[in-house]
Amino acid sequence: MTISSLDSATVTLQQLIDANKSQQQKLSEQLTAMIATSIQEASNQVESDQAQSIVHIPFQQFRLDNRQLDANDVFVLLKSQTANPQKSRDYLLQAAEQAAFILSEIDPSILLSEATNPSNTSSEPKTDSIASMQQLAALPCPVLYVPNIRDFLGSLIQARLQYQQPVTLPTVVAVTGTNGKTTISQLVAQLIQMMGQSSAVMGTAGNGRLGALVQASHTTGDALAVQQFLYQMGTEQAEILALEASSHGLDQQRLQGMPVSVAIYTNLSRDHLDYHADMAEYAAAKAKLFDKAHFPDLTHAIINIDDEHAQVMLDMANASGLTVWTYSLNSSKAATFVAADITPSLQGVKINLRTNFGDDKADNIEIISPLLGRFNVANLLAAIAAVVALDTDLAMNIERIAPAVAQLQGAVGRMQRVSSNDGCFIVDYAHTPDALSQVLASLKTHCKGQLWAVFGCGGDRDAGKRPLMAQAGLAGADQVILTADNPRTEDPNVILQDMQAGMTAEQYQRTHIEPARQKAVEYAVSHSGVDDIVVIAGKGHETYQEINNVRYDFDDSVVLQQALNQAGRV
Repeated sequence: MTISSLDSATVTLQQLIDANKSQQQKLSEQLTAMIATSIQEASNQVESDQAQSIVHIPFQQFRLDNRQLDANDVFVLLKSQTANPQKSRDYLLQAAEQAAFILSEIDPSILLSEATNPSNTSSEPKTDSIASMQQLAALPCPVLYVPNIRDFLGSLIQARLQYQQPVTLPTVVAVTGTNGKTTISQLVAQLIQMMGQSSAVMGTAGNGRLGALVQASHTTGDALAVQQFLYQMGTEQAEILALEASSHGLDQQRLQGMPVSVAIYTNLSRDHLDYHADMAEYAAAKAKLFDKAHFPDLTHAIINIDDEHAQVMLDMANASGLTVWTYSLNSSKAATFVAADITPSLQGVKINLRTNFGDDKADNIEIISPLLGRFNVANLLAAIAAVVALDTDLAMNIERIAPAVAQLQGAVGRMQRVSSNDGCFIVDYAHTPDALSQVLASLKTHCKGQLWAVFGCGGDRDAGKRPLMAQAGLAGADQVILTADNPRTEDPNVILQDMQAGMTAEQYQRTHIEPARQKAVEYAVSHSGVDDIVVIAGKGHETYQEINNVRYDFDDSVVLQQALNQAGRV
């Protein structure tokens, strides 16, 4: 039975409570507590009756978007990250016309009292307004205030999906960090399949089985999308799901209820500071992935100890009693997985993998990887460690994995080489200063001529990152072309001006500024030499360019290939 076939079936909260008493006792307890608390805190008899009646109201699906609401669905009203009481109130009133009932993270009496008292500017409006309570009681469907709904929303959605047709869910490997999430998740999925198990991925480059990914709008979808996808992969008998855990998704508890067994931390560098207050808050959001209170199925933490923020993750993982494995590119470090020797080339890299499991067969193994870049060695170590963590026979697993590495394919848009008769042309997703620095440093050692970098910065995002991106490009490349990324609602020229802050006269001499991204790519192709390496960075796998809320077709690899054809370099 697929998700769509559940639409006509109904269930009640009481049935979910009863069904989960033995299977998922914590969820059953949370649902029971939710109802009991709502009745206890009810400020009048009407609300108490509503809380009791909700338990027995048949419903079909949970919905987080009122536009997707069908009759007899349950609408879950969550707080917006940009507080907008008017919009939330509108969602509540619109949903009430169709929903079986509403579970609200926001106190509905506050929303309605603000509507009846628009002149009230207090940050804590009165919640005992008679008018608002009367309006709440008059709504076409019951509304239950559940301020802690995110603590069990994912589990609740999955319980609903499992009620009609139980399926075995995949074991989850989750990857968090600023860079490397997409590559590692796809490498894990590939290696798992080569080891004879079925796998799937979920993240920036798409969701689904390998070779049949469906593009997603967010790295980590909302709680409903995540749980529906997990269930769907269960119906398709995927045994392992490798997913990307974004800081937004972790902070907003979108992954609550996911059966994460192995958690991986890659690195942390400046990104998303338009959302997080500072790097400490950003790191704390990532560390939630290693907290067994959030993910009770956790067994292993795999952490990059070369990263300066690794200790935050190590502390959380150790406090949760996890088996902690580390990885490093520094042969002097006592990590669990170490790339003791790295010999790179434009065809890939040869690695001497050293482990500390005390098994001669597994302690030193030579691995040939087709993935370009030193940072991809770190990504590979993380992926190998994750696959080993899923099997108890360490030595045998590592021995089987080693020859499989040669067959790996990099993620689309991650150090992706576009064919040419001469020169070397790379498309990469690097969109942070650290990621761009790593890409350029990896390629510089192979470059006989000049290294070119073509990149920009996204609009409506952290403006403080813009000059840092330019400086990262200028520090690593010989020639830099600054251009548009996804300007969104900003003027690309304003973004480019921000990027140029602090540039020296010498830096300007080797910088070309071209706001039109296609022209920037064409300029790099027509001006680079036969021994040069050109990196088109920032968008990677994306197949669009977002300008003034419109997404236009734009794929860096396609545009680059067309430019090479026009220049006669293919």
